[in-house]
Amino acid sequence: MTTQAPPDPHRFNALVWQIVRQIPAGAVSTYGQIASMIPPPDGVEEADYERFGAVWVGKAMNAVSGDAASSVPWQRVINSQGGISLPEGSRAAVEQRARLESEGVTFERNGRVNLNTYGWDGPDAEWLRENRLLTPRPLKKPKSDNPEQLTLF
Repeated sequence: MTTQAPPDPHRFNALVWQIVRQIPAGAVSTYGQIASMIPPPDGVEEADYERFGAVWVGKAMNAVSGDAASSVPWQRVINSQGGISLPEGSRAAVEQRARLESEGVTFERNGRVNLNTYGWDGPDAEWLRENRLLTPRPLKKPKSDNPEQLTLF
């Protein structure tokens, strides 16, 4: 199996973009969360997909151009640490941050988005079922049963 691209990149990219179009303004998703909704493509072992799915989603987002660029809200997809993955200070990174801020997403002092605040919960179950997709990996940390108890992590 190659790690360079999924077996059918055009189909995979179209599916990624279909999912990204569901992310509402003011929310963000991650490459890994989007990959978690897509079953492993035919011929790809689950363990391999687990390793490379997020990379493939990143490549799909990088391939957004032409007509898709106006219909795919690419700015709403960030990395698992809540950061913009584009080179810092690049025109595209500055544009992504500006677009997110114009939608009400704020960045912390470390330059990251708080995923507990802005993380997307994913499409509704019916939409997932209709599109033969999986329940997304959650971005938000579970709330503590005892909010007064301090955690170490």
